Amino acid sequence: MTLRDEVFAGLILLVSAMGFVAARWGGANLQRLDEWALGGRRFGTIVSWFLIGGDLYTAYTFVAVPALIYGAGALGFYAVPYAAIAYPFGFVVMSRFWTVARNRGYVTAADFVRDRFGDRSLEIAVALTGVLALMPYVALQVVGMKAVFVHLGGAFATGNGELALTVAFVLLAAYTYTSGLRAPAAIAFVKDTLIYATVIAAIVIIPPRLGGWAHIFSASSAALAARPKPASILLQPQLAVAYATMALGSCFALFIYPHSITSVLAAKSRVVVQRNMALLPVYSLMLGFLALLGYCALAAGIKTTNGNVVVPTLLTMFLPNWFAGAALAAIVIGALVPAAIMAIGSANLFANNVFGEFTPRRAQGSAHLSKLLALALLLFALGFVVFVPTKYAINLQLLGVIWMVQIVPAFVLGLYTRALHPKALLLGWIVAMATATWMAVSTVTSTGSLSPNITFTYWSHPVTAFIALYGLAINLAVTIAATALFSLLRIRRAPDATSPRDYS
Repeated sequence: MTLRDEVFAGLILLVSAMGFVAARWGGANLQRLDEWALGGRRFGTIVSWFLIGGDLYTAYTFVAVPALIYGAGALGFYAVPYAAIAYPFGFVVMSRFWTVARNRGYVTAADFVRDRFGDRSLEIAVALTGVLALMPYVALQVVGMKAVFVHLGGAFATGNGELALTVAFVLLAAYTYTSGLRAPAAIAFVKDTLIYATVIAAIVIIPPRLGGWAHIFSASSAALAARPKPASILLQPQLAVAYATMALGSCFALFIYPHSITSVLAAKSRVVVQRNMALLPVYSLMLGFLALLGYCALAAGIKTTNGNVVVPTLLTMFLPNWFAGAALAAIVIGALVPAAIMAIGSANLFANNVFGEFTPRRAQGSAHLSKLLALALLLFALGFVVFVPTKYAINLQLLGVIWMVQIVPAFVLGLYTRALHPKALLLGWIVAMATATWMAVSTVTSTGSLSPNITFTYWSHPVTAFIALYGLAINLAVTIAATALFSLLRIRRAPDATSPRDYS
């Protein structure tokens, strides 16, 4: 093994050991669901900052954003403003949800929807949406890891990287089962430190060796313009609406994903949540620098049809051998942290909101079922990547935000009003999920690949926009119309199990 490989392997073993040791953190009883899934709801500002940051900025983020810019140019920068505008949304909405969740002992968003609207079908719809949207997201953490293993070569690339991938996921599943949320919380300290060090080193070392930013922008502009489907380092006017709607739609989805909710609910106070929403934009600054590596890869002359290997290749080309090992380990560790939280978040939804009605009351506070479901979900993600071609996993992930946004009326609006009828919310969800999914699939016919955007013509002007917002508009229109109809028909609704004091 080279020095690079030794540093890489050593860091992976270190964080795996930390994952198992985290089970002793605080001497908690990890058979209790609150302790296993939410760290006992006792994480302070610093731990929460690393945990939420490690949860939101995944390995696929650090691989995919530069890769998208490498392939599509300026459109890929939508990830930077969306990450920034999501924090005011989180400051207002998630701090309110944290309060009612703490007062009533909620573990998931679907727990809140059940009590707020008293409708079991709506609860299941919200739960299944979260699980459905997360599955390809978990799988894509595996894609990011696999890209690194294949790039490393040697023993790591055995079986196209699948042997190393399986070993890594067995370790991930084992310490997730053993330590719960405490494992990714502990590992996030190492992960974020490595990521920050990598980004800073890359921005300091790589641009001067490529002739400076002026040359990088000039070379990348020429490379994008020469492609069969030309792109630009500046946003083209016809893509402005797509850019804005992708940022806005992604903003709505970011904090209502189950793994985001799991991390937020682990905070010990509402003030900790609000403080983190004020501090987390530092990650967006780092994301902006990381995104520029896509242009660096173009200027460096990297040629590949697999965008996932752009960042690993660039880092190996320009960073010292030992530091490249640490940087590549950061990408893999950046997959392990969110994958664990995603598995926990999805397992909680299944255990609490899908199977919960059939679970004996004495077992409802136990983590046993969630632990088993987390293992099953991680196994599914591994199998998905091993047996399904990667391009399909990536394409399916585009549906994740489109689906998640469709619970905004029930969950986000539900935090402020009960004016919408639960059956109307369910009907709006059904119509929007079906319509938005159809729109996404129909893009295959027009563009040859699944796309998050669709083009419609208004007054002879074609407009390309994010499907998620079309779906949300349809969702709200159907929900409001159905609520008016159900009110005229005097269709009764269940009482609200929450009270005003639960929100303060």
